[in-house]
Amino acid sequence: MEIMKETEKQRQSQPPTEKLAGSILVAEDSPIYRRLIETHLKEWDFDYLCVKDGREAWKLLMKGDAPRLALLDWVLPEIDGIDLCRRLRERSGEAPYTYTILLTSKNRKDEMLEAMDAGVDDFLAKPFDPLELKARILVGKRIVELQQKLVSANKALHLAASYDFLTGAWNRGEILAFTQRELARARRDTTPVGIVLVDVDHFKKVNDEFGHEAGDLVLKEVTKRLSASLREYDGVGRYGGEEFLLVIPGCDLPTTVRRANQIRKSIASRPIQTILGEMTVTVSMGVIGAESSLNLELLLRNAEAALYRAKHNGRNRVEQAAESAAAASAS
Repeated sequence: MEIMKETEKQRQSQPPTEKLAGSILVAEDSPIYRRLIETHLKEWDFDYLCVKDGREAWKLLMKGDAPRLALLDWVLPEIDGIDLCRRLRERSGEAPYTYTILLTSKNRKDEMLEAMDAGVDDFLAKPFDPLELKARILVGKRIVELQQKLVSANKALHLAASYDFLTGAWNRGEILAFTQRELARARRDTTPVGIVLVDVDHFKKVNDEFGHEAGDLVLKEVTKRLSASLREYDGVGRYGGEEFLLVIPGCDLPTTVRRANQIRKSIASRPIQTILGEMTVTVSMGVIGAESSLNLELLLRNAEAALYRAKHNGRNRVEQAAESAAAASAS
């Protein structure tokens, strides 16, 4: 109870704290220290969760919305604080980082080294000074917030590098990389892959007569309809300009042609609303069925030849790669 009396005097002289986002996990088996920490956290207006043993703490830390800052007693029932830190650091790199502050009465150098090896971020000796506890928490929260901003920035960079900014489909580099991966999978599993090149018919006329804003709306809507017609594990990317590349794993040439025709009809079935009114948009398609031995560059060349035939033969149609072209690609 001496601890409680001493800290009460110190709390009276502390300035108010702004409410900070994010909760703190407190794992402490001592009722006195648990109550003491709760009292401080309430006064400083921090959100927190309290548990009495390591197993309960681990269950909470594994949740998707788990606290990203943890105050862990070194000695806990079930799983101690050191083991909790080890488990946190052994998780995959995809897991969010949890900043850990170890509460301990231990002060031997070899014990501190053991804790650092386990992945502890900071220490706080018992009995602790309330102002020092608050300072450690503020540092931990700042680091967690910076780490979250870094993760968000990395995700934004990945999106910028992988997706077409206008349509939201994969960009050329990403869809080609996906195609290469599916060809490698087909080679391993001896399964077919359908490849479709799609071109929006008379797109230059759309831009010339309705303006580039209307053209952008057309590309966005075509992308939506292409994506809606594909399975979760198919791929769609903007190949360039008004051209798109579809990759349909597990489909041979006849099946790919059939699916391409279904997609073509779905695009032409409803007018697209633009700022200058409705317009009906059609697409032409060139299709080739890839076997495991086919080369991507030759596949795309043959698909382009089929696409040009579709446009030459009247547009709004599907043409498949000629038998001779497919055979040449396989050689």
